[in-house]
Amino acid sequence: MSQQSYLIDTNILIGLEDYRTVETSYAKFSSLAAAHKVNVFVHEAARDDISRDKNPERRKISLSKIAKYRILGKRRGLTDAELEAHFGPLRKPNDVVDATILHALKIDAVDFLVTQDRGLHERAQKYSAELGRRVLFVGDAADLLTQTYEPKKVPIRHVAEVDAHMIDHEDDFFDSLRDGYPEFDDWWRDKCVKQHRPCWVVYDNDQLAGLIVRKDEVGTDTDAVTKAGKILKVCTFKVSPDKRGVKLGELLLKQVLWYAQTNGYDLAYLTTYEDQAALMNLLEFYGFYHAGTKANGELIYERAFSPEKLTDDSSNTVFEASRKFYPRFLVPEGGRGFGIPIKEAYHDTLYPDLWNPRQPDLFTGASGAETPTRPGNTIRKVYLCRAPSKLGEAGSVLFFYKGASKEPPSQAMTALGILESVTLAKSTRELMQLTGGRSVYSEEQLAGWKATPTKPVKVINYLLVAYIDPPISLDELREMGVVNGNPQQSIYELRGDLLRLLLDRANLEFDV
Repeated sequence: MSQQSYLIDTNILIGLEDYRTVETSYAKFSSLAAAHKVNVFVHEAARDDISRDKNPERRKISLSKIAKYRILGKRRGLTDAELEAHFGPLRKPNDVVDATILHALKIDAVDFLVTQDRGLHERAQKYSAELGRRVLFVGDAADLLTQTYEPKKVPIRHVAEVDAHMIDHEDDFFDSLRDGYPEFDDWWRDKCVKQHRPCWVVYDNDQLAGLIVRKDEVGTDTDAVTKAGKILKVCTFKVSPDKRGVKLGELLLKQVLWYAQTNGYDLAYLTTYEDQAALMNLLEFYGFYHAGTKANGELIYERAFSPEKLTDDSSNTVFEASRKFYPRFLVPEGGRGFGIPIKEAYHDTLYPDLWNPRQPDLFTGASGAETPTRPGNTIRKVYLCRAPSKLGEAGSVLFFYKGASKEPPSQAMTALGILESVTLAKSTRELMQLTGGRSVYSEEQLAGWKATPTKPVKVINYLLVAYIDPPISLDELREMGVVNGNPQQSIYELRGDLLRLLLDRANLEFDV
């Protein structure tokens, strides 16, 4: 098995080596990397970054700590002009450092870059979606190491709805909230428990791992900047520090977005602080924007909702529109659609919400559910295949067909997605790089695909936008003309009126 390699940014170095208590996700990443002898580098350019620290004693200490890591040297002859051509304007010395680090990632000197710097994530994404997927927040890097080298199933529980009084607010889960908000206990008692505020919770082995407290508001009584009619306020959005790498934040946000869209809200909003980089990055990817700042420094993030059909707008690509207005999506004139057959085992892993065995689960309620692998409940997903179809452009509509199965549904279209990208992996290393952070596979399993230049593996990245309820059975698909004879065994295009027929049949909560 080939070893992954990680380049850590200056902020990760400081997070690991600072005199303060090390956060759980940082410690988990460091421990896993050491346990599995994973190469962790600090770039030579980090010295430039640290050398600008005006505190001489702190600068001396920080530079001494770099020696604990392998140093990734600069490429000789690399100019600022070359970096700027690839990675955009370099207005400050720190921009040069960021671009130099990204260059090392671009040329595959390392497999992944770990940073909490949102600007660095955005700069990588602007260069290419593929490079952006290889820039990880520390929690996701820790999770990728777990997925790769400790391929055990992670017991992600489905989101459950409970009233606030049903949650033990003395749980350690709430300690960080108390640290940042001394009046937390009073607020929880007076606003949450006494007012019976509804909450979404995620439990992991009976331990609270994720929480959202929500509240309904109207434009005449809200902290939102936009005074809409029906407003969903996310009062608290928290993931346990040691679970931030298992995509629980994305799972909880999916709950918010699907709930707001389904229940006719005009606006959803929450507040956060500048240091919550991973959360802001996640929010902005799905169309939230910084609408204002409260007097105490909290940033207000808002997003509008509507059941109306999205209109084609030249300022956004089809995929960008579908991302920003998720779960709504854009189907422009001439838009393309594809059917994708999927085997039961992969289907259960990618769509655990639909896993419905005849033998009922022994557990019930908030702490009970199956144990799918980590990415199952996320929005952004990756599917691997060797189907000959090239698929369409980003933004194409994907219908997933579950083949003959032991458990229902069997031989039916069950899920709807929007294509983000298709890439060919020509080696196990490329496959690992392209699927990092989203794959349901360990590296050993990825190696089993035996990707080569002559037999590459197709990496399909997409957004899950809806489940089809009820699923479209094989008989119905035959009546519609989607299937003629035996079901297709490979990816196929939905030509003519078939895309529109399936979209109408999908029973979506919005017009397309």
